[in-house]
Amino acid sequence: MTRATRAVINLSALRHNLSIARRHAPESHIMAIIKANGYGHGSVAIAQALDQADSFGVACLDEAITLREAGISQPIVLLEGVVHATDLNLVQGYQLELVIHHPHQISLLEQGKGKAIPVWLKLDTGMHRLGITPGQVSEMHQRLTQLETVAQPVRLMTHLANADDRQDDTTLQQVKRFDAATAELPLQTSIANSAGILAWPDTHRDWIRPGIMLYGVSPFVDSTATEHELQPVMTLQSELIAINQQQQGEPIGYGGSYRCPADMPVGVVAIGYGDGYPRHAPSGTPVLINGQRVPLIGRVSMDMICVDLRDCPDARIGDSVVLWGEALPVEEIASQAGTIGYELLCQVTQRVPFEYQHAIV
Repeated sequence: MTRATRAVINLSALRHNLSIARRHAPESHIMAIIKANGYGHGSVAIAQALDQADSFGVACLDEAITLREAGISQPIVLLEGVVHATDLNLVQGYQLELVIHHPHQISLLEQGKGKAIPVWLKLDTGMHRLGITPGQVSEMHQRLTQLETVAQPVRLMTHLANADDRQDDTTLQQVKRFDAATAELPLQTSIANSAGILAWPDTHRDWIRPGIMLYGVSPFVDSTATEHELQPVMTLQSELIAINQQQQGEPIGYGGSYRCPADMPVGVVAIGYGDGYPRHAPSGTPVLINGQRVPLIGRVSMDMICVDLRDCPDARIGDSVVLWGEALPVEEIASQAGTIGYELLCQVTQRVPFEYQHAIV
């Protein structure tokens, strides 16, 4: 029998989460963000399940080509655009849309030829990562409207830097800058990411861009997914492969950082940082065994973790163990490990088999 460690992907939950995004912004088109291999869930399977999305957003050409070659036909937007002139041939050949965030990219289009490419002009309204300045909008838009390589009309977008903090007014300031810079351009616009969709209704423009919320994770620093009616899409699970009785004072794992406070049963679970479980998860991080929370003890190894079974006396070798997912939010595990749910989902490794449930047939 193969190793029991696997990631179970609930595609019904994914579609439910898309419906939550649509419910919050019913008048908006949806660009579903499936970059980074669908936030670690498998971009092709995610795109196939999200057949009700109006378009998809990915980071780069490779991600877009993977989707096209798998038969995905919806519009696909390259959120980072392209850097090299030779990339434009691929953009045209695979019928992709471009985000333009720097004058260099407009120069590439000016030198190009061939089929017109749908374009989003991105403004930097405060994140200071990608985007033209508000003062450049008129000039850059004018340059784009004169190009045969650009499909008209151009659309406009920006990205929110602090929308995950509902007490921070940075989002309102970004919206004001965006509106002021684009007031003379009656074009389609997009501002809202997941946090914008759920908490900042003024960001609901012609297009919304749900990302992390699609996968059943809260985008906020102070809440979990269930508070927003989101359902976890990935459940990372394994099984108990050993139960050993250890005496008080005995060390557990590498470095002996944990010592048993009493005579106690210690379970060994077949998962570790080689599977993407966070190495820095400390003792006390919860896992679920037969629906019962039990704490991680000792250091996370490459292939295994140890758990304290004193509160789960009926545990047996072969019992299922949930590391995150249903009934154990990935946000909680991420907080314990000093990171964010996004990272944990994206870093599940290739040796973990994926099992997809509730696919559209």
